[in-house]
Amino acid sequence: MKRNLLTLSSLTVIVALAAACGGNSSTETSGESTATTNTTVAAAQPEPMKPGEKLINKADCIGCHNKTQKIIGPAYVEIAAKYEATDKNIDMLAGKIIDGGKGVWGELAMTPHAGMSKDDAKEMVKYILSLKQ
Repeated sequence: MKRNLLTLSSLTVIVALAAACGGNSSTETSGESTATTNTTVAAAQPEPMKPGEKLINKADCIGCHNKTQKIIGPAYVEIAAKYEATDKNIDMLAGKIIDGGKGVWGELAMTPHAGMSKDDAKEMVKYILSLKQ
């Protein structure tokens, strides 16, 4: 019984506070009208994913790479810092994604992705190179 009274008492206080706070009310003060305005702050919308980023997220890249930190392979921002976004580099790096590679970033070999299309690999490289800081 005490618990029900406490809950009823709490509910009464909440309803009273809500009524006291009001909503959109207007009051008259010396002939002037003052209205309360409700403004909503738009939540920051996340930037939509680029096609290359979507492809990276669907592939097994995150096992060895991260956007900002070296894991097994270099971070994407490190790759972007090393290579200019030229057609020649995009084609070369897309080939490394497909064929695998070794030696540029250390002795541990990058796994080949032979089933990946050249176009998808190029989209991934374009996204990575867009991260140049």
